[in-house]
Formats: sequence, structure tokens, C-alpha cells
Amino acid sequence: MAIVGAGMSGLCMAAKLRQAGFDDLVVHESAGEVGGTWRDNTYPGLSCDVPARFYSYSFAPHAGWSRNFAPGAEIQRYFVGASADLGLRRHIRFDSEIARADWDGRRYRLRTTDGHTDHADVLIAATGILREPRLPDIEGLSSFAGAAFHSARWDHSVPLRGKRIAVIGTGSTGVQITSALAGVAKPLTLFQRTAQWILPLPQLPYSPVSRAALRVVPGLNRLSYRSYQHIMELVFGHAAVEPGWQRSAVAEVCRSYLRLAIRDPRLRAKLTPPDDPMCKRLIMSASFYPALRRRDVHLVTDSITRVEPAGIRTSDGRLHEVDVIVLATGFDAHAFLRPMELVGEHGQTLSDAWRDGPRGYRTVAVPGFPNFFTLIGPHSPIGNHSLIAIAETQADYVLGWLERIRSGSVSTVVPTAEATEEFNTALRSAMPSTVWTTGCDSWYLGADGVPELWPWTPAVHRRMLASPVLPHFQVT
Repeated sequence: MAIVGAGMSGLCMAAKLRQAGFDDLVVHESAGEVGGTWRDNTYPGLSCDVPARFYSYSFAPHAGWSRNFAPGAEIQRYFVGASADLGLRRHIRFDSEIARADWDGRRYRLRTTDGHTDHADVLIAATGILREPRLPDIEGLSSFAGAAFHSARWDHSVPLRGKRIAVIGTGSTGVQITSALAGVAKPLTLFQRTAQWILPLPQLPYSPVSRAALRVVPGLNRLSYRSYQHIMELVFGHAAVEPGWQRSAVAEVCRSYLRLAIRDPRLRAKLTPPDDPMCKRLIMSASFYPALRRRDVHLVTDSITRVEPAGIRTSDGRLHEVDVIVLATGFDAHAFLRPMELVGEHGQTLSDAWRDGPRGYRTVAVPGFPNFFTLIGPHSPIGNHSLIAIAETQADYVLGWLERIRSGSVSTVVPTAEATEEFNTALRSAMPSTVWTTGCDSWYLGADGVPELWPWTPAVHRRMLASPVLPHFQVT
């Protein structure tokens, strides 16, 4: 078995396999350490927007989280530690990037970018969704005389204190960076294309007593995990996908917080989004609005015309002179395996199969590609939920098929095109009830303008993947 990627989901799959007694597995990781997005992103203010005690493997709880929303470096240390504690590191080939995988009718032939080859009976893609930085197409960006870099490629050699810093982008990353650098930069200028709704969830430290209690009584950690899971699914799991009190409550909290936190009517107007809360990924922050009230933080809503050596020119003709430009412009959330090329039955490539957009079977498989599974694949429930919980559900499903292959009752398995089409038709039919179709432009949307998300609750996802529907597959 070959797993592509040693980020959160790749480690999850490897751990599940090891726990089930599978030992002949290799995890191909293109970088030199595990962690995926938590390894690559090191920008100031980075933290998870899911409670740390829920953003953990259920089979590897951690009692030492310092805060309810853990800092990025702390999460990265957790994954590094888990990879060692669970005995996974001997299965990982670091600096091994898969360029191409070809199905020969029996197994996959893998070729790395440095020319090495390998073979696998089963191929599992755990490449994640937030890994390919999206750079803005801004005229003159390369002419800037100062330092300019994407938030996922943070240049720590660049001094920040007392510098004139521009942040382009107001998604979760831009909000976190702005909050962290307010008072450090002199001044900080935030360039906003579209305002975002903010849910005021504060960063609260865990006391040494509570951390000690979780270490002494492990059951408390399990209870904490399930409590956060219940709350997240009860509120956000329903709010995004169906009208009801949950959606109304989240919306009212966001709107009330904006009214109370921003008293200046002109600034409030600039920060009022044109769409409904949760139409885009909801941002959790209790420090962003206070940061924008500072005299040394400026919000610019005029569009960027071009970048010049001295700074950023906006549509009102003004030149904003800056020393550092931070591109908090997100990722290509539709890249999935790319640039890796996957070739399945009859020479069909995944690029051809997904020419009109990523389509899969129940978030875990793709027709035409035998013995190939995806974790956090197309249409996974990724909206304001713990991706670790989603990856565990998917890994358990994949494990069920691998048990059948190990027993000898199955050699190859692939979902049918009919079952995949039926699933995608149901997805599209359910989408109008979700908040993501209420009229906003977000990274959730595919090329056809339809959200590439799970339109039901996470509980429905667990039930759907509880066991395989055998008629949906071609099995040999």
C-alpha cells in the first residue's frame, strides 16, 4: 500500500493501517518532515479555528494543549510527536514526490520526480486541499523593491517591527496575520476586496490544573473530545447545510458582534459583507476588530491597480508606500493531487476525468481508477469542522476494503460510473438548501459555480461511509 502525503490525513491512514496489523505500507512525502499545511504555514498569529481537543486524533489524544484554539507550531509538534509515538516514521519516505502513478491492470507503478520507481497494490491519496498557494495576478508585483511573499512561504529573515507592512487578503489567514502584527508594524495596511463575517471566539489558555487532570484521568480527554464534537456538529454542522435556529443564531452573533465592536459607522460599512454569514468559510477571531480600531492599522477597500517599486497603487490613484507585502491570498482548493498525474483503466488520466471539475464517489473513490482511494477528497465535509474527524471516517471506510483485499475475497475494487453519478446528482439536488448558494464568491465554488462541498451534516457522512454498498462497485 502506498499513501501519498504525510500530512494530517496521511498519518491518520497510516496509523489505522498499523493498528489493523498492516505493515507493508509506504508513505511518500514530498517534504522533509510530516505535518502538511501545519509544516508549511508558519506565519505570525497562525492558529486552528477548530477547538484543539477536537482537532486531534481520537486514538491519540493530547492533554498538553496550551489554548482552546491551538497555535500552529503546537499543532505541528503534535503531528511530529504522533508520527513517532505511533511508529509511523519508519514507513515514511521523505523527499519523495510522486510525479505519476499508472495502473497496469494489477497494481500501480509509481514514479517519483527524481526518477525512482515503486509499485503498490493499493494507492491512497492524502494530499490535502490547502497546499498549493494561490498567487494574485497583480501587475508589477515582481517590481516591488521590498520583500513580498505568500503567507504559506513566510520569510522569517525579513524584520517586521517598525516596518510598513501591507497584507493583501481578508480570509482567515489575513485576519490572523493582521491581528498578530497590529502594533508591530508601523503602520499595517490591510487591503480588502470583500469583507468577511467574524465570529468572536476568544483564545483562552488551559490551566496547568486542567492539563494535569487530563493526563491523570485519560477519560476526561475523551469526554472533552466528544463534547466539542457534539457542539460543532449540533451548531455548525447544521447551520451551513439547512435553514434553522442554528443558522439564525450564528448569523445574529456575527451581525451583533460587528455592531458592538465597530462603533465608527464608516469603518463598519466597509466591514459589512454583502453576503450571509457562513456563505464563505466563517472566520473565528476576537482580536481582529480590536486590531482594526488601532490608529496604526489602516483598512483599504479601493481595488489594487498595480504594485510599484515603492508600494501599492490603488484605483483612487493613491500610492501606499510599504516595506513588506504579505500575500494572504489562499490556496488552490481544487488542486487535490495535482501536479501528480494518475492513470487508471484504459489509459484514462485523472486530469481528463476531472476536466469539468473534481468528481468522486462518496468522497473516497473515483470511477475508472481501481484500488485508488482519497482522503479529504472531492465534496468532503470541510466547512468549519475538524478535518481530522472527517479523515478518520474516510480512513475507516478504506480500511474495510483493505481487510477484504487482505482476506483474499477481493483483488480489485472500483466504484461504478452509475453509482458515482447518482451520488453527484444527489449532491447537486441538496445544495440549494445550503448557505453556500446564497450568493457569494468563495473558494468553495467549482468552475461551474456550484459548491464542491458536502451538503449534509457530518453525521450523514459517517452513516454513508459506515459500510460499503457492494452493488456500487465492480469487484474482482
